[in-house]
Amino acid sequence: MEKFEIKDDFYLDGKKIKIISGGMHYFRVVPEYWRDRLEKLKALGCNTVETYIPWNLHEKEKGVFDFSGILDIARYVKTAQELGLMVILRPSPYICAEWEFGGLPYWLLREDGMRLRCMYEPYLQHVREYYEELFKVISPLQYTKGGPVIMMQVENEYGYYGDDREYLEYMKDLMTECGCEVPLVTSDGPWGDAFDCGKIDGVLQTGNFGSKGKEQFAIMREKIGDKPLMCMEFWVGWFDNWGVECHQTGDLDEHVKDLDEILSEGHVNIYMFEGGTNFGFTNGSNYYDVLTPDVTSYDYDALLTEDGRITPKYEAFRRVISKYAEIPEVSLSTEIKRKDYGTLRTARKAGLFGNLKNIASPVDCVYPQSMEKLGQGYGYILYESPLKYEGPIEKIRLWGANDRANMFVDEKPVLTLYDRELLTEYVFENPVQKGEKISILMENMGRVNFGPALEQQRKGIDRSVQINGHQHYHWTEYCLPMEDLSGLDFEVPIKAGEPGFYEFTFEADETGDTFLDFTGWGKGCVLVNGFNIGRFWEIGPQKRLYIPAPLLREGENTILIFETEGKAPGSISLCSEPDLG
Repeated sequence: MEKFEIKDDFYLDGKKIKIISGGMHYFRVVPEYWRDRLEKLKALGCNTVETYIPWNLHEKEKGVFDFSGILDIARYVKTAQELGLMVILRPSPYICAEWEFGGLPYWLLREDGMRLRCMYEPYLQHVREYYEELFKVISPLQYTKGGPVIMMQVENEYGYYGDDREYLEYMKDLMTECGCEVPLVTSDGPWGDAFDCGKIDGVLQTGNFGSKGKEQFAIMREKIGDKPLMCMEFWVGWFDNWGVECHQTGDLDEHVKDLDEILSEGHVNIYMFEGGTNFGFTNGSNYYDVLTPDVTSYDYDALLTEDGRITPKYEAFRRVISKYAEIPEVSLSTEIKRKDYGTLRTARKAGLFGNLKNIASPVDCVYPQSMEKLGQGYGYILYESPLKYEGPIEKIRLWGANDRANMFVDEKPVLTLYDRELLTEYVFENPVQKGEKISILMENMGRVNFGPALEQQRKGIDRSVQINGHQHYHWTEYCLPMEDLSGLDFEVPIKAGEPGFYEFTFEADETGDTFLDFTGWGKGCVLVNGFNIGRFWEIGPQKRLYIPAPLLREGENTILIFETEGKAPGSISLCSEPDLG
């Protein structure tokens, strides 16, 4: 029959089923470990896996599509099918997910006046062009075509963002036009206006919540009538942002009680089964009163750790699930080791300023332009200009600047401004004497992934630099996405306080998962054999970065650290245990 239906309950080929799902994002786990994690999901008693689909990775640059490697969603879904798992796909152009820009591609912000997630034709056209390519990949994976995909989601938590019902209907129709044949769902918090604003006629509403399962289901029942109750995101932990006091964890006893309540009345997707890692510059941020960028780890206090270890929460959840489903015997097919490679000392180092033209093409501009205007999405951008007339410098202000600025005069550090500090003029206690040039290194800390600030996420400097009360013109800009650093000249010395590159090498007789301890280092990012494993920052709480074994190789390995604060103790350690703070 090959049919999945939503009626008074969920039916697969005419038989009522209970969906017990776990969330795991293929793009946060190296492909070599997908099968291991999915085997552990099945061994938990789950029959389904859920994942978002990040537009900003699959179409990183406009019109260039990538479904390979860690982005090979077809392989991921087929691996789940081989293990007898069903799949829920959430291909919303916006995914939130504590992910950079909520999954939206940076290049949308190149266009002045861009409006997101509403009936704005330029935005809709970009979504349509993406969906036309995406559905060529995911449409054949649907249950109606012999695949394991039983449901797809329209948009994501839209009720928290807006109330453009015409837009939601457009998105539903677009998915159908592009080849979606399985039932559609929405997901919103079942409180306030959110649930009602995210509603689409003919689409099942599901709820996102992390506690009080019976109470939330009662609210949903009043709104959806005789339809199946499903918690699409049962939040079993939380995420960490840089500067939070410690790694965030949930109340295990409460989560166990809530899971039991949910399964006694309906269906569940555990968010997250495994969180994984925000590799590279993919972490998102939230912005309420202040900017709170997320750390590199997306451990989430999930059922599996960031590196796939079974936790007490996993064992406790399996006992609950065993009341509602048979727990299968599953043999784990992937051998995974943790390794301690010891302490490494810096082999080579190089300064940033003397290497700018080796790793970036200079762009001359009359006034500063944002990353997006120069076709750059992620990482850092440096603005440089001679100070011909100014001096001494008493005041400075950056207009339209995000997110963090390291300022230098004559390549000497003079000031660092972050977030709201960028909104006002800064007065130097001791005026900076006239110098040869000013350099401003701006870092994109992760575009906001939730709320109305989405449309104000241009990074770098989007308007002007004001010095001593007047605007300063004529800048040279260097885009530094940290993707191709092959041109680095390690003969260029690092001056005191200057951003720089630090290279380490080590021999591995065998590969294993390891954790890079960055104690004593200031702030920056780390590349392992050319792969950006993410950011570090001394403010914590995360103290070690996860390096999956598949990123290493037997023989020589190279680690390259870019550090921006001039804090580089000269050594790092590769440890066998994580430290999330």
